[in-house]
Amino acid sequence: MNFRKELKERMLVGEGAMGTLLYSYGIDQCYEELNCTNPGQIESIHRAYLEAGADILQSNTYGANFNKLKRHGLEDEVSKINRQGVILAKKAAKGKAYVFGTIGAQRSIRKSDLSMEEIKRGFREQLYSLLMESPDGILLETFYDLEELETVLEIVKKETELPIIANVSMHELGNLQNGIHLNEAFQKLEQLGADVVGVNCRLGPHHMIRALEEVSLPKHASIAIYPNASLPDYVDGRLVYKAVPEYFGSSALDLRKQGATIIGGCCGTTPLHIQAVKNAVGSLVPVKEKLTKPREIEIMEISDREGELPLYEKAKTERTILVELDPPKKLGIETFMVGAKALKSAGVDSITLADNSLASPRISNEALANLLKDQLNVKPMVHITCRDRNLIGLQSHLMGLQTVGLNEILIITGDPSKIGDFPGATSVYDLSSFDLISMVKQFNEGLSYSGQSLGQRANFKIAAAFNPNVKYLDKAVQRMEKKIACGAHSFLTQPIYSVQQMEEVHEATKHLETPIFIGIMPLTSTRNAEFIHNEIPGIKLPDNVRRAMALAGDDPVKARIEGVSIARELVDAARDKFKGIYLITPFLRYEMTAELTKYIRKADSKQTSEVAVHE
Repeated sequence: MNFRKELKERMLVGEGAMGTLLYSYGIDQCYEELNCTNPGQIESIHRAYLEAGADILQSNTYGANFNKLKRHGLEDEVSKINRQGVILAKKAAKGKAYVFGTIGAQRSIRKSDLSMEEIKRGFREQLYSLLMESPDGILLETFYDLEELETVLEIVKKETELPIIANVSMHELGNLQNGIHLNEAFQKLEQLGADVVGVNCRLGPHHMIRALEEVSLPKHASIAIYPNASLPDYVDGRLVYKAVPEYFGSSALDLRKQGATIIGGCCGTTPLHIQAVKNAVGSLVPVKEKLTKPREIEIMEISDREGELPLYEKAKTERTILVELDPPKKLGIETFMVGAKALKSAGVDSITLADNSLASPRISNEALANLLKDQLNVKPMVHITCRDRNLIGLQSHLMGLQTVGLNEILIITGDPSKIGDFPGATSVYDLSSFDLISMVKQFNEGLSYSGQSLGQRANFKIAAAFNPNVKYLDKAVQRMEKKIACGAHSFLTQPIYSVQQMEEVHEATKHLETPIFIGIMPLTSTRNAEFIHNEIPGIKLPDNVRRAMALAGDDPVKARIEGVSIARELVDAARDKFKGIYLITPFLRYEMTAELTKYIRKADSKQTSEVAVHE
């Protein structure tokens, strides 16, 4: 048998789901481990698919890599499990079907879970183990992240000349999770040398057919499609797929018309589904031509409803003051609104609202931002963390902010839940701050995370966080540059307590055109100063600052006066080098940041007058 030759001459039928049958048998353990602990059961499933008409069997090794087997304490069994997987599939095939060594994706939606180097190490170990048993080819499947698939495909091409099937999984109809269109993904994989490019999992036949309508036939590669039986239902704690085999078989005819040469099954499919596919297309040849439906993305252009200069643009040419006023931790906003009015009267350009700072629940910053905008005519900046919302919630939240005209946002990672009031709460972190910035930039282009049209462009002004309180400032600046590349328009820094550090930050960032708002937070007591110095990672207060706060003793009035005095010195240093000032209100003591705001406005006004006199 010659796989590459047969691809051009006839339709081939792939295997169906292994896990679906094992799940139906009530097996609740690592499925790949069964290659060694219950080989007869795995072989019998392979044989059932062979008898149903499968031309390609795939080893039961989808998750048999170091990183996934480690969850089951099987990290030392990688080679044994993978080799046994190929042996069992070959034994079942008896030379009547091709046997492909299967390797599944390792990276989830959260790229930070595994570095690419970790993925490469785990992949190579699994690949070498499979190749030791001489499979007929390698099947790469269920890759949501195209970068990961491209990386491992290049490794396979260097290590073997065997045929390669490279299957992505769509995040939404026609798009991968990073927004790239399926047609473009296929082209990239073909250029990297895949013999077959395809899609498996997540969606049923209907959506797979619709997605293929916008995909042109590859120049050299063939197309493989492994749909789920249907969209899953959740019944009594179990996932149930309701599509009947007859429907699956009739859908195979439409998949062929759209260019599929290999048709198999993923979640929910059984030997009956594969038999239906075989009956439908088993005697047919692949199509050589097809009409490709043009991709249509309708995005409406809208004007910026605010009609005023964005904060980041203003900070490029004139003094711009942001003041953070944390939402209350308890119901009742009277003090908060009084503080907001005082800050407005003092002359702030925007009030920024943290998103459950220190991982503690507070009144929604979106709700308070609406009140500030509608009742006080104050421009709010809403903070958005990666911690509290999953990918669905983040997109919904952004669409809501856009709808009500809250377009000034600050994107931050967010403190982990374990430091807050509910340490047992889950920290989501589906996206990193870099990912979220990129997604918001994509929203501004009218596209969702997965590349679907939003109908119109958003107009978010994206601020990002910059932490200068690190050992190596150049590394922090490199992170800034990466965030700028992702789409950041400006930066707000962590609080700075040293004039020398202010100068160092200016020197390290003066090559950047992106405006920086220097963070200054007045100290409230010697206890506050010592806590920040000793317990806040990265921040060390100068000795003279700690001594000054200590001399104020326990007198709250003296401590307040000293805290504001120290902050004024920092403000003076910042004013000479940065247009943007970011005042952080400590413990809702808005009178301190209001006083500093007035000080800045008065100093700027005096400076302007002096310049005018000299001119």
